[in-house]
Parts: sequence; C-alpha cells; structure tokens
Amino acid sequence: MRLLITETNKISHRCSLCLEFVWTQLGYLCNGLYSWYATLALSAILHYTGLFLLTDIIDNFGPIMSVAIIFGVVTTLLTYIITVATGAQHRMSGYLMYDIFMGAPLNPRIGRLDLKIWAEIRVPWVILFYVSLSAALKQYEVHGYVSAPTAFMVMAHFLYVNACMKGEECIPTTWDIFYEKWGFMLIFWNFAGVPFTYCHATLYLAKWDQIHGSPLTFSLPYIIFVYTLCLVGYYVWDTANSQKNRFRMQLAGTYIPRNTFPQLPWGTIKEPTYVRTEHGNLLLTSGWWGIARKIHYTGDLAMAISWGLIAGFESLIPYFYFVFFLVVLTHRVTRDMERCAKKYGKDWETYCERVPWIFVPGVY
Repeated sequence: MRLLITETNKISHRCSLCLEFVWTQLGYLCNGLYSWYATLALSAILHYTGLFLLTDIIDNFGPIMSVAIIFGVVTTLLTYIITVATGAQHRMSGYLMYDIFMGAPLNPRIGRLDLKIWAEIRVPWVILFYVSLSAALKQYEVHGYVSAPTAFMVMAHFLYVNACMKGEECIPTTWDIFYEKWGFMLIFWNFAGVPFTYCHATLYLAKWDQIHGSPLTFSLPYIIFVYTLCLVGYYVWDTANSQKNRFRMQLAGTYIPRNTFPQLPWGTIKEPTYVRTEHGNLLLTSGWWGIARKIHYTGDLAMAISWGLIAGFESLIPYFYFVFFLVVLTHRVTRDMERCAKKYGKDWETYCERVPWIFVPGVY
C-alpha cells in the first residue's frame, strides 16, 4: 500500500519573548483512497456474511442520525474544553458562544491523525454513500431489482466520495483546513449535517417506495438526461479542481502523479497561463480557469441539481441540497470577489478582463 505524505499546511505560533512568528509545517498522511476501498470490501463481507446487514442503516436512519447529533455536540464541547485547558487556542474573540461555534483549536491532532481532515473527508461523505447504498439494497431485497433513480443516487454519491478520497492530498490547502478552526460549525456539520441532510433525495425515493409499493420511475429520455447532467457536472468539477490543485503543487514542487481511479482527461494543464500579481500570487487563466473564474462551482451545482431532478417534481424536499448549496456558493463567491478585488487591486481588474465570466460563459 502506497502512502503519500504532503506538507502544505502551516501554523503560526507567537513567541512570547521575541514577539515573532514561528512557522511549523505539518505533514499529512493521505491514504484516503486505500482506506475507502478497504471499507467497501469490509462492508461487503460483513453484509454478505450476515454479521452486519447494510440494510439496517436505512431501517434505523432516525436513531443513527440522533446519535450523530449527540456525538457532534459532545465532541464540540470536549474539544473546546480540552483546547482551552491546555492553552492551545487560536484567534479567540472572547465571546464564549461565538468561540464555541467557530472553535478554539486550529489543527487538532491525535498523533498523526488530523481531526479536521478526518472529520471532513473520512466521515460525512462515506456515511452519505452508505445511506444510498443501504436504500438500494433494501429496494433489491423487497422488489428484486434496483430502480434507475435509486441506482443514480448510489452512483452520484460514490463518485463524490471517491473524488474526495483520490484527491485527499489537495484538502490541506483548502480554507476549512488551513484557516477555519475546529468548532461546532465544522464538527456538527460534518458529523450530522452533511450525511443526514444531503441524502434527502435518497430518503424521498425510499419513502415513495414504501408508500406506493413500487419504486418511482421516469421515461428513459429523462433518466438519460439526468445521468448525463450528473456525469458532465462531475467531469467539470473533478478536472477543474485537479487543474487548480496540480498547478499549485507544481509551483510548490510537491506534485506527485498518482494512479488513482478515475484519472480523467484534461486533469493537468501542461503549459498554464496566469496573471502575476504584485503580491506574487498567480491567478490561473488557462484550462477550465480560462473559461470561468468559478467553473468548479458550476460543475458542483450541476451535480447538486441532478440529485433533485432524479426524484421528480412532486416535492421540494429532494432539492434541499441544491437550494442550500446555491445560497452558500452565492455568498461565498460574492465574498471572494470582494476580498480579491481589495487584495489585488488593478491586478484583479486585469484578471477579470482575461476571464470575465464567473459561472457560465456568456451567461454569468
């Protein structure tokens, strides 16, 4: 088993004597993909031997969600208390509820295990996938087959969690990891929010099956359209993120090609173009990033809307993820545009002239 260690995150510590900042570079053990496939293999063995039936997940969804909620709250409080008691807190505001919500530690670890990355990658998306897989297995158990909409949810959630695992070495450079602290906002959302709210389309399909006695179905052209929308969105999202992160790693000299599944065409820009700012930052203007400034969000939103479309139009419940995600991304993009304009000034104006569109070329 090949283990990849990246060292990309830095934490500042203020020296009480000299009032200088000392930078410590953290190492990350990125073996998510191996752990993911080991989990899939182990769960298959447990299910088919009867030691743990995966259908129990959907049958006990409520109790499992309740445990996740309690676990998220308890973990938040314990993390805050331990961090403050050991004097390891960062950027505290002095307002108790706010500091509990935002968190006290920056990069809490147990040995080599980074708790933020573990909670963000190894927990929520894996649970989300198993909720959909459990629903599909339950449908097969009852009807002897899996419907196209339910199979779609398994495919969509598998692709998402697999992408997170295969690109785990890119996670340390994200805002959540290098800047946000580990508090209720991240802890609760990763343990209880993501896995038990992003699965509304799966739950809707399962409930439809229970109420009507048969799976929800659509015409073949409609099914093909939704599958295609999801796969195209996934391709844009996956390759755009790959281009950006490999560009960063190539500049830092940390890029190591990995034969992880799936390696999609156009995942690496061979001769990237960019705008160099006065700060020394490079703003990428080639590949997907020469088409739109937030093209990866476009792909992500295409996947999100497909998760709702596969459940039809009789309820808004399956569209919760898309609506929530759209609001979050709109706010995030507005904030990012303002921050970059203030930081880069005329360089940002030059960049916007080179890449005028934000989400969809010719539209917005």
